[in-house]
Amino acid sequence: MAPTTSVHRKGSAMDMAELIPTLPLETGCPPFLLRQYGGYWQPEWVLPGFEAVNTRFQPRPSDVFLASFPKSGTTWLKALAFATVNRAEHPPSGDAHPLRRSGPHDCVKFVESTFALSDEDGDLFAALPSPRLLATHIPYSLLPEHITADDDSGCRIVYICRDPKDAFVSTWFFTKNNKVKVAGSTELLQHPAPSIEQVFDLFCDGRSVSGPQWHHVREYWEESQRRPNKVLFLRYEEMLREPARNVKKLAEFLGCPFTAEEVAAGVVDAIVDLCSIDQLKKLQANNTGVTDLAVKNETFFRKGLAGDWSNHISSEMASRLDRVVEDALRGSGLTFASVGDSE
Repeated sequence: MAPTTSVHRKGSAMDMAELIPTLPLETGCPPFLLRQYGGYWQPEWVLPGFEAVNTRFQPRPSDVFLASFPKSGTTWLKALAFATVNRAEHPPSGDAHPLRRSGPHDCVKFVESTFALSDEDGDLFAALPSPRLLATHIPYSLLPEHITADDDSGCRIVYICRDPKDAFVSTWFFTKNNKVKVAGSTELLQHPAPSIEQVFDLFCDGRSVSGPQWHHVREYWEESQRRPNKVLFLRYEEMLREPARNVKKLAEFLGCPFTAEEVAAGVVDAIVDLCSIDQLKKLQANNTGVTDLAVKNETFFRKGLAGDWSNHISSEMASRLDRVVEDALRGSGLTFASVGDSE
């Protein structure tokens, strides 16, 4: 399991603004300064959002959180879940579907970054109608208890995991192709471009956004085994191989299973097609413009393949990361062995 720190866990009296400068600092993972918080390395700018989720966000039992380690299929999961939940109001084959006009990250917001980037007070999600789809990169152990509660007041969570080698390579390209704004600033953050080998060394040491990746994955995996009715664990590679089957599984978990008539009418296939990376990449909303942090929308859609890591890191690097992950997951029943080798 991930190591934890004694500072500012749920209910701590220390204010986040006072706490942040005291946390361990990592400067070698551009474009963000990272701070170690609760055993995980997080962008310094987003940590106030963690506190706001704990103190200001008011969950509802019907809420669904789409959780992930960064660059692990988050954008695809957002699109699939949004299209599935809203298929009655927005048929996936319709020309006016929201996903044809807005990116998945506009349709399903990250809770912690929304709070971190806003100057407004109160619960920023209170006006959204139920059921609400929300997203997070927050590790399971750092989620507030009012979200993870065992009883009926807790929320449901869908977690998507990806082979760590592909998650690393995707992160590398995403970082290399973007300059970002520091929260509250209008200036682009310039950063040197370390080599892929330098960033890989840090990744293997767990020093990446939301890292260590393997602890992040393990926490959600173990909760999915303990509470399968509360946490659905999806594998990116399996979703690529059988997207329709996994969309049906997703719909069942979300409480809106497809009827036999919908399946016969091709609704599942229409959702898969609408949300495919090839289709999403063609849309103007996804290949122009930037996010609030000046991240280019087009960089959320690269290849979407499994096993692309082999084109960018050596077999020695891959074996090293495999050993790190295997050691960290030992005893959990979770493995990534061979999962990312096929496209």
